[in-house]
Amino acid sequence: MRSEAGPQAQRSTALYEAILRLDNVEDCIRFFEDLCAVTELRTLEQRYDVAGCLMQGKVYAEIRRQTGASSATVSRVNRMLNYGLGSVAASVRHDLERAAKQKETGQ
Repeated sequence: MRSEAGPQAQRSTALYEAILRLDNVEDCIRFFEDLCAVTELRTLEQRYDVAGCLMQGKVYAEIRRQTGASSATVSRVNRMLNYGLGSVAASVRHDLERAAKQKETGQ
């Protein structure tokens, strides 16, 4: 299946459909380990961690220390959170809310 991603670009949705069929975190990890180079995965994971730190209001120096990300990466993720489509921010917000609830209930 294909869908348009812009006026001139065609995007295959097969990858996204395959991701949606995964049953759990372990399957997802295996899938991405098969599909991506280790450095690609670490980069994506780091960016997601940086997004979480930014949404918690942490400053760049603290984020760089905690995640090992460069200031350019922190800045890039900050731009994405401010000017992107909002899906990463929504996901991170969900994770932060879930972690806060677990902390409240002692889980």
